[in-house]
Amino acid sequence: MSDEIEKLKMHSPDLTQDNIAKIRALFPGCVTEAAGEDGKLRLAVDFDQLRQELSGSIVEGPQERYHLNWPGKREALITANAPIAKTLRPARDESVDFDTTQNLFIEGDNLEALKLLQETYLGKVKIIYIDPPYNTGSDFIYDDDFAESSTEFLAKSNLVDSEGNRLVVNSTSNGRFHSDWLSMLFPRLRLARNLLAENGAIFISIGQDEVAGLLQMCFEVFGEENFVTVCSRVMKTGGQKGTHFSPSVDYVLVFAKNIFELAPFREPISQNVIDKVYTSTQEDGPRKGEKYRAMGLYQAMLDARANQRYFIEDPDGNLLIPPGVNFPSVAAEGEQIKPTDDDGVWRWTYQRFDDEKKKGNIHFVKSERSSLVHPDGSAAKWNVYYKIWLKDRLKDGQLPGNILEKFQSRHSSSELKKLDIPFDFAKPTDLIKYFSALICTENDDAIMDFFAGSGTTAHASIAHSAETGSRLRCISVQLPEPIDEKDAAYGEGYRKISDITKERIRRAGQKILEGECHPDWNKDVGFRVLKIDSSNMADVFYTPDQTSQADLLSRVDNIKPDRTAEDLLFQVLLDWGVDLTLPIRRETVQSKTVFFVDDTALMACFDDGVSEDLVKELAGYAPMRIVFKDTGFADDQTKINVRQIFKAMSPETEVKAI
Repeated sequence: MSDEIEKLKMHSPDLTQDNIAKIRALFPGCVTEAAGEDGKLRLAVDFDQLRQELSGSIVEGPQERYHLNWPGKREALITANAPIAKTLRPARDESVDFDTTQNLFIEGDNLEALKLLQETYLGKVKIIYIDPPYNTGSDFIYDDDFAESSTEFLAKSNLVDSEGNRLVVNSTSNGRFHSDWLSMLFPRLRLARNLLAENGAIFISIGQDEVAGLLQMCFEVFGEENFVTVCSRVMKTGGQKGTHFSPSVDYVLVFAKNIFELAPFREPISQNVIDKVYTSTQEDGPRKGEKYRAMGLYQAMLDARANQRYFIEDPDGNLLIPPGVNFPSVAAEGEQIKPTDDDGVWRWTYQRFDDEKKKGNIHFVKSERSSLVHPDGSAAKWNVYYKIWLKDRLKDGQLPGNILEKFQSRHSSSELKKLDIPFDFAKPTDLIKYFSALICTENDDAIMDFFAGSGTTAHASIAHSAETGSRLRCISVQLPEPIDEKDAAYGEGYRKISDITKERIRRAGQKILEGECHPDWNKDVGFRVLKIDSSNMADVFYTPDQTSQADLLSRVDNIKPDRTAEDLLFQVLLDWGVDLTLPIRRETVQSKTVFFVDDTALMACFDDGVSEDLVKELAGYAPMRIVFKDTGFADDQTKINVRQIFKAMSPETEVKAI
């Protein structure tokens, strides 16, 4: 093994090659070597062989199958997988509490941001909420490289002949519009799925124009088995806009990363439910004065279950049983009878009934219309109920419905007005707080929004943490979209949408701090601003199969002159997959600047003139990882000895260079 320091790759993951590696692990015979356009060998998938492995009947060509397709889908998939030579540069002057906050604000295209975060946040985000463009007629903001013209769309759709003449009469402008939108969102959702935790979920707000296509796309990206629901959100009540109906709802699509790992959703029991349902009060016994609701122990809809048909003794000393045709000649309480399909059963087994009865949770009510019978089949005069105690249910909550009536758009307008933030069509923070409460059960759960807009999700994340003490961590991504000079926000000094986003988070955080907060909250109202930019390396983009170690060693100093040491540090954090919100401190060691990330989780020195004495002192800290500038060593001998020094003094340290 060479003693040369391993080089960081300094670009986002090549997801195509990662996917090929996964296929190779499952089906080794389906991956082969193939020459690329440059003549170099690369691993490639033998799709004919893979189809043969996966199916007895090959699915190919024009054979009909159930799936969503549109012109540009293949290009969108390639776009999702292709690596990029970009980095994240810190902007301290635009951040709040840069050194201590656990929140991130990334300024740049969200497709690039999602690619850059693949290693760092793989499987670590508990909830993703996005409010993408509704595709209602506005110009496209996220215009990726594969966006196409009408002519290209017609050709791909086989709607023109070889001479460019249209083959159909009806307009295709609407189809092109859908295709562009689907191509925009498809790669972003594929990348977002990678970031979700196994017990996480994504919530996507959408209007009626794209809800059908988005639902089919999510079936493909997340799997139909991971579909949770489609919520209808009441945007407003009343109004006379529209031709046939006044649109009053939009939708929220909910998908799990893994439905079997997603915990059941529960919401607090409303006062309305308490008043209407929990109407009984215990008059005696250990729970005297507590409110409860009574539920029938017999329910006709239950299937015939072998151990749930038995006799119960009523207060008169007679035996009760659900109606049916199967009765024994001799009966006693608890005696089980194997039911037929025509026999009723209790909700519980007798053991469960007996346990609850001893706890005082069984309730007999006299009735002239009892649904129960005696052993001889005659009508009984008692019904049997079990008590559901309000105090117990308040802890567990209730199953939420998928019609959302409490989160109207006017609420968000009021919120923004209080903060003096100029922005239209934002979602109310209560909507995001509601979703967060359903799924975020642990401190430090991460929430992400890569269509941040005005910053609703970040605002809601801070507010939810302040109210519950749960300390959510938020990752926001917003494109620096220019603001039109005619817009009111421009007159107030804003030049980019991302500027509005950051200012809202600042103002919201300060306002929340002024109110009452949960004692366990860490009062993190900050955010660390990172901006997407080209690589810190000058004219360099290398992947492991494209650049030899000798090529790298031959370079003098390939770092762009306008880049700082902290710029380099964040590119290293990305490349190594280290959390981008870890605390960072800067110290001077032997007159050189050394960065300590989360104490010794990662150390970095990008100064020139690094000596053996400095290397030995840094090795004494026994860091988990350390990185140097490849051209930063005082001499060749020091560069050669770095690995040996760490092997001797801190053998567990991973040593790399840029």
